[in-house]
Amino acid sequence: MLPSAPMTRTALFCLFTLGLVACATPVKSPTPAPQTAGEPVKPATPAIGTTPAETSVEAMPVGAPVDLVPVPFETARADFVRDTAAKYAIAPATIEATLAQAQFLDSVVSLMSRPAERVKPWSEYRPNFITASRIEGGRAFLATHRDELQRVQARTGVPAEIIVAIIGVETSYGGFTGKTRVLDALYTLAFRYPRSGNPERAAYEYKRELFFRDELAQLFALGREENLDIASLTGSYAGAMGLGQFMPSSYREFAVDGDGDGRRDLFNDYDDVFSSIANYFLKKGGERGGWVRGGAVAARAELQPGFAEFNPETWTPDYTLADLAQRGYRPLDPVAPDATATLVSLEGSTGKQYWLGFQNYYAITRYNNSKMYAMAVYQLSQAIAGKEIPPA
Repeated sequence: MLPSAPMTRTALFCLFTLGLVACATPVKSPTPAPQTAGEPVKPATPAIGTTPAETSVEAMPVGAPVDLVPVPFETARADFVRDTAAKYAIAPATIEATLAQAQFLDSVVSLMSRPAERVKPWSEYRPNFITASRIEGGRAFLATHRDELQRVQARTGVPAEIIVAIIGVETSYGGFTGKTRVLDALYTLAFRYPRSGNPERAAYEYKRELFFRDELAQLFALGREENLDIASLTGSYAGAMGLGQFMPSSYREFAVDGDGDGRRDLFNDYDDVFSSIANYFLKKGGERGGWVRGGAVAARAELQPGFAEFNPETWTPDYTLADLAQRGYRPLDPVAPDATATLVSLEGSTGKQYWLGFQNYYAITRYNNSKMYAMAVYQLSQAIAGKEIPPA
């Protein structure tokens, strides 16, 4: 669905990783090149300054060209009112009245435009999310809501500890869901998305503005559908809301009325929150598919000596164990012989770590388009469930 360590947001964390959002549709991984089994490949020498594979951004399709001719704010705003009214059958006067309450926030522009921090390796990234207090907090949260979580797990196949880990990473189990008024955040980013002045980023920055403009329009639709006072909603500085930090579009598409009370409340209704996070996992995978009931998430692997490291450009788990064996990778944990996976490389505190990421790992990356985020959620879930996790 962005920023500070425990406050990554659904579809937004990857604005820090070159701006790809989690809801983007991934490109199918290329078929691995044929290679004689067991034939080593000369290790590649990494280029100086190369971004670690664990933080690399998934390859995405190149979008259609955009018209970068500036449009005056008044024109863009008027077009927004007209188009939103027509698309969602909302009276233009209603939209105008709500926008009249919106404020441009310099703080949102500043946060969205701040320079990216140094890329952290896994050994530094993981401690931001997996701590003794977060593990204990997750266990307590799971114990408190065990009945609701078990019902969702039985119905959807998404494990209770995965749902809890998402909430733990996103909002510290609901302790901090954001204090920025969603209307103001989206209004600011929809019409004043920060521009760097770099011609190479101009198209990207314009597309980001259009993304937030669409989210603002969907906020109006969400307010009508769920009978919400959108001027009173608060969330992240990028407009994500609730315990699971859903953007308006994700709220509309994936939220579920978990307890049958006729409402989809992702702020206060735990049945709805748990059911909606599980539903996101089930349905966000697109053609590739979402969460697989009873399926594995990830397994440790090792790279045999003499083979070059393999870093897939897309994260769909399309590689068979034979494909990966030809590239020098051998699983260290029991793996189903017909499993397919992607390869995940992490810079650990004692050296390189390699993991096989299966379909359910891919499903976590759809919640947030980051390899390390997905691994943090998985390992936190394992720790919450009382299972041993490897050192960072």
